[in-house]
Amino acid sequence: MSQKIDFISSRKAITYLDLFAGAGGFSEGFMQAYTEDKYYDFRLASDINENCELTHRVRYNKMLGLDTKFLCQDIMEDSFLPNLLKQIGRQKIDVITGGPSCQSFSLAGRRKKLDKRDDLFFHYLKVIKALRPKYFVMENVKGILTKDKGRIKERILREIRSIVDDMKMSQLLVFLNDTLKPLLPLPLYESIYLRLNMETVDESWEKTWDIYFNNLDQQLKDVTKKLSYDVSKSDESVNTVRHGLILLKMKQERESIRKQVIQLKTISHIDNDVFVNDYNAIVDTISDEQILDNIIKAVGRIANLGDCKQEAENLKKSLEILVATFDECIEFIKEIFKEHEKTLCKFEMLVKNIRLYNIKDPIVVLSSNYGVPQNRERVLFIGCRNDQDLITEIPSTVSEKDKVTVYEALWDMDMVGNGDSAKKYKKPHIIAKYESVKKRRCLQGEPDERGLLFSEWSRIGRLGHRFTFDEAPFYVTKLAELDDVKKHQHMELFNHQTSLQNETVKNRLKIIAKYGDYDAAKPELKEKDLESKKRNYAVLNPLGQSPTVCTMPDDFIHYSAYRPTTVREMARLQSFDDSFVFQGKRQTGGNNRQKEIPQYTLVGNAVPPLMARAIANTLLEHIK
Repeated sequence: MSQKIDFISSRKAITYLDLFAGAGGFSEGFMQAYTEDKYYDFRLASDINENCELTHRVRYNKMLGLDTKFLCQDIMEDSFLPNLLKQIGRQKIDVITGGPSCQSFSLAGRRKKLDKRDDLFFHYLKVIKALRPKYFVMENVKGILTKDKGRIKERILREIRSIVDDMKMSQLLVFLNDTLKPLLPLPLYESIYLRLNMETVDESWEKTWDIYFNNLDQQLKDVTKKLSYDVSKSDESVNTVRHGLILLKMKQERESIRKQVIQLKTISHIDNDVFVNDYNAIVDTISDEQILDNIIKAVGRIANLGDCKQEAENLKKSLEILVATFDECIEFIKEIFKEHEKTLCKFEMLVKNIRLYNIKDPIVVLSSNYGVPQNRERVLFIGCRNDQDLITEIPSTVSEKDKVTVYEALWDMDMVGNGDSAKKYKKPHIIAKYESVKKRRCLQGEPDERGLLFSEWSRIGRLGHRFTFDEAPFYVTKLAELDDVKKHQHMELFNHQTSLQNETVKNRLKIIAKYGDYDAAKPELKEKDLESKKRNYAVLNPLGQSPTVCTMPDDFIHYSAYRPTTVREMARLQSFDDSFVFQGKRQTGGNNRQKEIPQYTLVGNAVPPLMARAIANTLLEHIK
């Protein structure tokens, strides 16, 4: 065991899980974080990719000697949560982090997805609901705040506020049975009752789903009873509703067709041709959103066909309730109770007691505010369990004038040329005019004459207060080599290799670097026949912070070496220690990049550890 006994024996352990862990940026920052009386006990990480597991196991199991487990599985698989619970056992988990992609969490047009279970965000919240941590952190790109005119953000907040305490839901349902049922038509009340039940049931979800559709079918019959026989049997709008409900219910069959059409498109390379719109139309036509939208429009038309306006309105409302969040259902009920003041007051108290998590607004964080030499903006949704303090900000640790510069991070890495690699530290190329920006700092970036340079912190590591290495850093190419010590490649410096470029590329990068801006360099590039199809090159500014580190190494040009950055240089810009070894292939091309998750992708997708450390420390300061 490599943890220092005097460190952990005097502090309380706060248990921690890292989902969608990637390279381990969150994990690394949480391992660095501590207060006088608390530290993080890292119990488990999870991701879908084997190279993420390999990188984690080398770092946390082999080097740091932790018994942290890694679950390499898709979170959307039915067996994921049972496997996770089996790995954790009886442990209570205090904090969970993760950055699920919200690409599928979309509000297509006006409608919402009927069944969210194919959504990573839904499954992330499913884990939260099962483990009930004191805090959870969901990280995402800043663009999510404005996506779909801000409706995605509001939907996420509603879903978080819709996490309920299952053990208290029965109190609400009993209360509604006594108070709401007399105020609503019975079919509409049953829709609300069944929808709220879906927040708590899991194994019987399908059964509740079937009951809900039986209720919708009965409501359609109530509508058609008010219509003439011919209209009820042959009107297009009536048939649209009747057949649409069948389509909605047959979600598995539609999903199977959708996957087959998408696979056929892929195999046949259907794109940018006369077929693409028709095939996309098939996928859209059988989607939850379009079917539901067509049904609701048809219900609106039916209301004008006979004396059935109230029945049609009930059916329309029941369809809307089907896709509503818990939070939206509560708003609907509050509207019913607004003329019953005492009942409304009791209802609001019950709901407050049932909501498991509080959240105010998303928190925008900028990595350079926490000692990272990079301007990477991210959004945090921090859910606070109802017995914990609300967290509304992550305080900066570095002032604007004292932010860490690119030169501070990379000056000692300037020792490799074109197609070169370094396995130990060498004498770097010093640029005298930039030397004055180097500052001695505390670990989190605050200037301190008794501290170390950023580069020195990177070399000695930021975990020395807690760990000594069980095993020296090493590199392996694949998971099968992990337990074969003969395959472990030990060296002083890892991941510091440049790509071999031809003269055309070298001349192009030198011209772009001379101008410091890609657009400004384009006229000369065109004149010298050195144009590129790449849409972006960014020349690193040694006196400022880098742009957001991405997964494409040749997007960045070194400020003086006129070459792309190495994996180690990108890791420095992310604030990873030099001892953190990125495993597997250095880079791959095309579609393999997402499947194999090479080193550059591991680095570019990671949360900067120093930013994660600031988040972790804020949680420690608030957690009860």
